[in-house]
Amino acid sequence: MALKVRKNRMPHPMCPISQCMSVLGGAWTPNLIWYLSAGPRRFSELRIDIPAISAKVLTQRLKELESHGVVTRRVMPTSPPSVEYELTELGHEFRPVIEAIVSVGHRLKATRVEEAA
Repeated sequence: MALKVRKNRMPHPMCPISQCMSVLGGAWTPNLIWYLSAGPRRFSELRIDIPAISAKVLTQRLKELESHGVVTRRVMPTSPPSVEYELTELGHEFRPVIEAIVSVGHRLKATRVEEAA
């Protein structure tokens, strides 16, 4: 006899989850939000923070985050001109999410170390 399919009592989250994941889902995006949460950073500083990211991907991610309203781009009046990136108010709302991911990552890493020992 087939089991009866139970109704899920949770509200349907797909729209809000999809919206958040469209922002966070890109490669290196959580890392960028993490480093920018400490304050404004220039492009070259972000390249140092995340050495494995290419300049092309960094540029793409910053443009995407800017288009989503998560990051602001400010051209500094220097010679030569430099650009700073900073989290917006919306961008700072992602910080607890990123901190939760970091916390789980530490626990996963500790579990793997214990299993290897």
